[in-house]
Amino acid sequence: MTDDTAEDLGETLDLREYESTALTQLLTLGRTTAPNLAEATGIPRARIYDVLETLSNAGYVKVIPGRPKEYEAKHPETILERAIENRRQSFESARAEIDSFRDRFVTEFGPVYERAGEDVTPTEDLFHVVDVGEASETETRRLYGAADDGIDVITKSFAYFESVRPAFEAAYDRGVPIRVLLLDPEHLSAENRPVQADMIERLRADFPDVELRYSEKLLPWRGTIVDPSMDYETGEAIMLVEEKDVPLSMRQAAVTENGSFVAGLGRYFELIWEYDSRPVSDETDGSI
Repeated sequence: MTDDTAEDLGETLDLREYESTALTQLLTLGRTTAPNLAEATGIPRARIYDVLETLSNAGYVKVIPGRPKEYEAKHPETILERAIENRRQSFESARAEIDSFRDRFVTEFGPVYERAGEDVTPTEDLFHVVDVGEASETETRRLYGAADDGIDVITKSFAYFESVRPAFEAAYDRGVPIRVLLLDPEHLSAENRPVQADMIERLRADFPDVELRYSEKLLPWRGTIVDPSMDYETGEAIMLVEEKDVPLSMRQAAVTENGSFVAGLGRYFELIWEYDSRPVSDETDGSI
């Protein structure tokens, strides 16, 4: 028997080191006396009888009467079956002990637990995340459909507009005020400038009441805010944090219905709109 097998045997049968060593040696030697087993294993003679008694009581070793007594390991299959039975008996004993404690424990702590639960106000997650792409566009369309009092959009160039246009148009037709804060063209790449200029042209032609402004500085995030209120009761938003060198396909957007959080985002938008942006004029569209 290898050392690994002996170690596994001890762990499987929940044996201490001396017990595992003694049983392993008995399986190898066959019938022997306690002194001989102590000599073969190095287990102190003062301990060997206690070790063998433990193994016998567990049903792993049989005792052959005589002068001197001899000890023999039972067949490996028998040992494993006995281990299963020992575990079952141990489990039944533990279950009976727990059951005997059940009524007192539940009677004493059940009412306390229920009262404690009544004092706790349930909380909702501040936000959940969705993948950028179809999932985030679906959420954006949903926000447009839910808007009543206003829609504020922060975007680089609104390049994804066509994928959300029907919902955007429906909100516009309902008379929902819409503001779009675009990134100043000087901060855009050469590829994105004409995309932004084209989007501005479309918005002006098809949705003349939509307000457009350029953010004069880079913004840490972009997204859509709908119906924020300073009483912190309403509003929803979806936001995407700016991450350099991370492709859009690998990003996630945060969606929140927390009224306080949406109010904060709305206040942020108002400050940028009022103090750190400029109108989109015909002279500056798509150029610097």
